[in-house]
Amino acid sequence: MKKPDRPSYVVRPRTAVLTRGYDPTLSVGSARPAVFRSSTYVFSSPEKAERAFLIALGKRQPTPEEDVELIYSRLSHPNAEILEDHLVALEPHAEAAAVFNSGMAAISTVFFTHVRPGQSFVITTPAYGGTHHLIDQLLVPMGLRAIEVPAGDTAAMRAAIASAEDLRLVFVETPANPTLRMSDIAAAVEAARARPEPPLVAVDNTFLGPRFQHPLLHGADLAVYSATKYLAGFSDMLGGVVMGRDPAVIDHLRGTRAILGNILQPDECWMLDGRLPTVELRMSRQGKNAARIVEALKDHPAIARFHYPSLFTDPEQIRIRDAQCTYPGALFAMELRGGKSAAFEVLRRLRIARNAVSLGGVESLACHPATTTHSEMSPEAQEAAGVTQSLVRVSVGVEDWRDLLRDLQEALDAVG
Repeated sequence: MKKPDRPSYVVRPRTAVLTRGYDPTLSVGSARPAVFRSSTYVFSSPEKAERAFLIALGKRQPTPEEDVELIYSRLSHPNAEILEDHLVALEPHAEAAAVFNSGMAAISTVFFTHVRPGQSFVITTPAYGGTHHLIDQLLVPMGLRAIEVPAGDTAAMRAAIASAEDLRLVFVETPANPTLRMSDIAAAVEAARARPEPPLVAVDNTFLGPRFQHPLLHGADLAVYSATKYLAGFSDMLGGVVMGRDPAVIDHLRGTRAILGNILQPDECWMLDGRLPTVELRMSRQGKNAARIVEALKDHPAIARFHYPSLFTDPEQIRIRDAQCTYPGALFAMELRGGKSAAFEVLRRLRIARNAVSLGGVESLACHPATTTHSEMSPEAQEAAGVTQSLVRVSVGVEDWRDLLRDLQEALDAVG
């Protein structure tokens, strides 16, 4: 799609997300993007069709100002192009983005594109349960070599990256799900760049981005998101995003996406695009709510341990937090003294926060990761990763924080 004229000066992200990537003159003057529900597109000439296919197949490169015609919505479509251009504004140093029909589609495409059977990847653990399942049930059986390192163990991460054979990808989830331990992005990048053939460094930035952490700013190649969470923000759609500093790397992902058929559909692109201007507002409110609740509950007698970045006591975790995050975020986890039974009772008693998986929506959610999001992990793996039976994860929404605090406090009082 033709790019609109831009201001002669550099605009800030909150402005760019509303002004770049969309030309109203191409949509009968509509102030905001419309939905383009078409599976295929009419070429202006046979020559343009030939040119579009040559570029789509990687046999030719488009010129900087070329308006390449669309072919088929499995490859791309107007709403995807508009959304991808808007998304780039949210991530400093991002030059291109690719959208997918779920966060797992985005993660899977990164692995399928860059790691082949016999090759290695390094991943921090614990990670999202779906990522664990992808590795254990698909990637490793296909012959990919997984090298797991504990989240936050910078020395182990450096050593794994330095010693791995035929290493193609370093995948860092920070903060880790659900323990919120942080991994040093810059250290991962430094170790990767020290290799003769540097692997790509991808960071799952779902928990803190795009408001409180910017992986590309610390040298990462890719920032990966479940757009279902904070980007979309209303628990009513699925989506995934990968943003990168090198457009060629993103084009490679788009090529895999076209084969897998996992592009985000026009209606969902339109929905997500409409949510982007409020991401900063929503995340800021959610983060402030969470910080206030944690401060009020941190000494509650029913809680044995709190997981939240502002409460870090480990000097290494404090160093990483201060180096790469601007705020602790809107997610916390608490380990209860009464174990699994206490965790279940707290979830049963909540009236405002809902007992559901997922996170990042405007409504508060709470879950028991060991029996839900991370239940595919073996008991031994759960224990090693810190996913205990007593742990409850809470995603804080935009409700009045005082009501949420009372809801949580009453539930905790009942088991304390």
